[in-house]
Amino acid sequence: MYDPLHDKSPGCGVAYPKSYWAENADIQNNAPISDGQVNQDLDVDVAIIGAGYTGLSCALHLAREHGIKAHVLEANQTAWGCSGRNAGFILKSSGRKSYSDMAKKWGEEVMRGIYDEMCSGVETVKSLIGEGIDCDVQARGFLKVAHKPSKLAELISQAELQQKTFAGIKNSELEVLTRNEVRQQYMDDKNAYGAIRYQDGFGLNPLKLAWGYQKLARAAGAKVHTNSPVLNVIDEGQHQKLITPQGIVKAKKVVIATNGYTPKGFHSLTTDRTLPVLSQIIVTEPLSEQQLAECNFLTSNVVMDTRALKYYYRKLPDNRILFGGRGAITGKSADDPYYAQRLLAVLKTSFPPLGSLKYQYAWSGWICMALDDMPHIYQNTQKNIFYSMGYCGSGVSFSVQAGKRLAEKVAEKVIDKKIANLPLFNRELPKFPFAPLRRVGQWGYFHYGKIKDEWL
Repeated sequence: MYDPLHDKSPGCGVAYPKSYWAENADIQNNAPISDGQVNQDLDVDVAIIGAGYTGLSCALHLAREHGIKAHVLEANQTAWGCSGRNAGFILKSSGRKSYSDMAKKWGEEVMRGIYDEMCSGVETVKSLIGEGIDCDVQARGFLKVAHKPSKLAELISQAELQQKTFAGIKNSELEVLTRNEVRQQYMDDKNAYGAIRYQDGFGLNPLKLAWGYQKLARAAGAKVHTNSPVLNVIDEGQHQKLITPQGIVKAKKVVIATNGYTPKGFHSLTTDRTLPVLSQIIVTEPLSEQQLAECNFLTSNVVMDTRALKYYYRKLPDNRILFGGRGAITGKSADDPYYAQRLLAVLKTSFPPLGSLKYQYAWSGWICMALDDMPHIYQNTQKNIFYSMGYCGSGVSFSVQAGKRLAEKVAEKVIDKKIANLPLFNRELPKFPFAPLRRVGQWGYFHYGKIKDEWL
């Protein structure tokens, strides 16, 4: 499997992975029309590298709100990367950094500003879906489940802080659930010792969502070129020269929207500033009515636990279970069935009646971790190269908001000072110390996380 820390290109025209999303979306009949491969030299105002959520959102908002018809360059297929491989959770999440940690570091005003941006991200997604994107949206609700009794107190404290701090969170929109309430009203998860439930999270088909964004972007005037990997970016002062296999694209401004799929040594602006981490997902065979009853699986709400090495799951519309967690450390090991089998084994500890259940789909994708556990939307000093990266596994909703903010930066629109001064927008991604050893650090954290989750 392509590994961004080792490979200098994700390939050209590589097919989608054999995921549940790809099969369910019916690629043959429903994949969106693109503008094909770049097969001649082009001279454009804005080139966007990557046709995932960030790049497509940026292209859409540039066209709609600023009258700029960008060209999106995608190495493979639309949403071939993590945009088409994730679990499809729409959450008001801030990445790995908690809101309480933000308050400690930057104060409550900044924390509220970041929260408002995350809320805006969810609303942007909902608004675009409302324009006719068919992406299998499920019933709203997000359960954060305590994986051991001591974690329930932390969840309750978190809920109280959010209700106190964020005016938009009312008692009716966030509730504390006991172990029995979780197991009787939602699902009989034997690893659940209580939960907090938010009203506003939901699940969908992430690949279909990205396809919808592409249709909207092209309808607004943007061009989307698939099978067009950018092999090199050359700074020529007045413009950037992007080298693709069949043509050179000269652009006044360039947006790097490759996130966890950014190739090794791609650009000095992003080098050593991210850690791509594999997330593994399985989808089971459909559960029978008897199996659903034995597990009391009443909900299709999205579920995530409190482990350092998180597990997450939801019941899909056809009664399959999607279950995800960490995958291999390197791309070389990504397809080892051990990681899918491990997820299935954990699933069965939550739901013992599913002892004979098998999985039918297994795939993985690179999420993009930042050293400070926060996404960053940034530009170089010349303001001709821009990026948004580091969603830390929570990019399905915020990446669309990031694309919208990128469009504002590219169009040189004056952004409200309260927003512009948030750490999301005014700071570059920090470099990883001892960057060549990032994978060693990841291995160490995985082992620490396992000990922490079981014993601490």
